[in-house]
Amino acid sequence: MARAFVFPGQGSQAVGMGVELAEAFPVARETFEEVDEALQQHLFRLMKEGPEGDLTLTENAQPALMAVSLAAVRVLESESGKSLADLGDLVAGHSLGEYSALAAARSFSLADAARLLKLRGQSMQAAVPVGEGAMAAILGLDLADAEAVAEEAAQGEVCNAANDNAPGQIVLSGAAAAIERAVVIAKEKGAKRAMPLPVSAPFHCDMMQPAAEAMADALGKVNIQAPSLPLVANVTAEFVTSPDRIRELLVQQVCGRVRWRESVLFMKGQNVDTLVEVGAGKVLTGLVRRIDKEMTGTAVNTPADIEAFLGSI
Repeated sequence: MARAFVFPGQGSQAVGMGVELAEAFPVARETFEEVDEALQQHLFRLMKEGPEGDLTLTENAQPALMAVSLAAVRVLESESGKSLADLGDLVAGHSLGEYSALAAARSFSLADAARLLKLRGQSMQAAVPVGEGAMAAILGLDLADAEAVAEEAAQGEVCNAANDNAPGQIVLSGAAAAIERAVVIAKEKGAKRAMPLPVSAPFHCDMMQPAAEAMADALGKVNIQAPSLPLVANVTAEFVTSPDRIRELLVQQVCGRVRWRESVLFMKGQNVDTLVEVGAGKVLTGLVRRIDKEMTGTAVNTPADIEAFLGSI
C-alpha cells in the first residue's frame, strides 16, 4: 500500500504553532528564519507570540502555515536520513496547502513559496471589499444538493460551491447577500446545519478573479520544477507533474473548487491507505475518516508526532 503526505489549509493556524519544532530541532529554526528573510518580516515571532488577530490575517496565515509544514518536512528528512520521496508516494494540499506540498516536493524553493503565499493572501483579500463577500458551511447535503442551493440562492450574484471537503460537508462562497440566502435555502432543503464562516473574503469563487490574475503574473516569474513526488491537484483531483500544468492549475485554484473529497478518493484508487498530515492542526486527518473509513490519517506536527511516525515506518 502507499502513503500520501498532505498539507493543511487556512483555518489550521494557531498562536504557538511550530514553536516546539523550533525548540527541538535546529533545521526547523532555520526554516522559520529562511521564511522570515524571504518575506522581510518577523513572521515566526508572530506565530510564537501572536496576537491571534494578526496571525489570522490571510496574508500572514498562508505563509505561516506553509512554514510550519516545511519545518516538519525538513525535520522528518533530517531525522530519518531520507527524502520525502523515499518516505512517501505522493503529495496533496488543501488550498494553500498545495503550495506547501509543492515546496515539500522541491517544485518551488521555500523562499518562492513564502513570497507567493504572501502575495496570494494579499491579492485574495484585496479582490473583494470587506463585507461584500462571504462563505458558509453546509452540513448534511451532498455536493449536487449544495450546488442546487447555490444556484437558487445566486439570483444573478456569485454563489459557488468552493470546497467539497467530505461527504455532507460543503462550503459555499460568493456575494454576501447570496450566501445569506443560501443559508436559509439549505436549511429548508434539509441541511443539518448551515452557518456563515468567520472569513475575511469569499475564497475559491468567481469573485476572486483579480487575485487569479495577480497569481498568474507572479507564477509566470517563478521557477517551477517537476515535483519529486506526484501532486494530486485541488482543481482536477488527479495527478499533475508538468511544471507548466502546475502553474496553470495554481492560477485556476484561486477561483476553482477545492475537490478534497474526490482527491482523497483518487488517492485511494492509487492504493494509498495512509494520509500523513504534515503541519498545523488535524483538520485533514479528521476529514479522511469521513471520506473513507478504510483509510487512516495521522497528524505530524510536534517532536513527539515525528518520533512516533518515524518509529512506525
